[in-house]
This record gives sequence, structure tokens and C-alpha cells, in this order.
Amino acid sequence: MTENDTGESVQVWLVERTYSDDEQNIVILVYATPDGERYLRKERALTSFDDRRDTTAAIDADPGNLGETDEDKLEQYAAEAERMAEQHDPDDLI
Repeated sequence: MTENDTGESVQVWLVERTYSDDEQNIVILVYATPDGERYLRKERALTSFDDRRDTTAAIDADPGNLGETDEDKLEQYAAEAERMAEQHDPDDLI
């Protein structure tokens, strides 16, 4: 799915998953548009080992929630979004 004229949603692909240095049990997920120019950052608290929340290869995001990617990350995000789109269906669990 891509952004349309009504601005309904944009499909973004998982390009980065890291653990927070500042707080324990926080996972930071970064999803980006296929061109790498826009991104969505999500923070997820892992409250216990049996706290299961699926992470999918892609999600649909509100365009208003997307930020502009810094120039130093643009190529990386574009390459990773392309790789994920080639290797996975949007609903694949990662």
C-alpha cells in the first residue's frame, strides 16, 4: 500500500531493530518507506518473557506520523526496505 491522495496510509518496512541503551526491556523498531525518505519509530516495552507482540515485515502507517530520514541513514533505510520487500510478505513475522 502506498500513500494516496486522501493520505490514508503508507506501507513502511522494518529497517532497524535495536535495544535501548537507556532503559531495560525497550525494543526500538524503525520502519521506512521503500525509498528510505520517511520513517516511523516505535518503542515497545517487553514486560515479560511471555509478552508476545508480533513484529511484521511491514505495517501501514499514517503519513502524519512519519518523520523525514536523516541524510546519513537514507541509503541504509532504502536498501533495507528494498531487501525486506523482496524477501518477505508484509505480514511475515520477523
